[in-house]
Amino acid sequence: MNEVTKSLFKKYRKPEDYLAVPAEELEEDIRSTGFFRAKTKSIRGICEALSRDYSGRIPETMEEMLKLPGVGRKTANVVLGTAFGLVTGVVVDTHVKRLAFRMGLTKETDPEKVERALMELLPQDIWIDYSHVIIWHGRRICNARKPKCLECPVEDICPREGVTTSA
Repeated sequence: MNEVTKSLFKKYRKPEDYLAVPAEELEEDIRSTGFFRAKTKSIRGICEALSRDYSGRIPETMEEMLKLPGVGRKTANVVLGTAFGLVTGVVVDTHVKRLAFRMGLTKETDPEKVERALMELLPQDIWIDYSHVIIWHGRRICNARKPKCLECPVEDICPREGVTTSA
């Protein structure tokens, strides 16, 4: 997704740019992300709403973000935290969810419940950075199938919930 957004943001500068091209062209631009047809529909829906309701600007509250088509708490937290520096919650993607369980921080499996559990455990001033660090850690060290426990900087305190092998 990170690689795709680099080229997208060069090609499309404002919401109207996404609406000006045929849906099939946008689908091709994001095909490698998977679920490209559904994502194209959401992107175009978001751009229509931004143009119609927000003068082309991204809203800066959780409540307004959640009104946009296809936007849930994860996306809203990413945008509000990363783009605006607004601390509204903890981003819970597949990595954060998996590692929160694996590290014994929660037994929850629903992303919103995982988010609430993390918000109760973590100081609010680290919520934005925490997600970035844990996502990086989940991709590079503590991956799903073959975690590199011997390379892990928190190996000595990690309970390894659900880990059957350690490389």
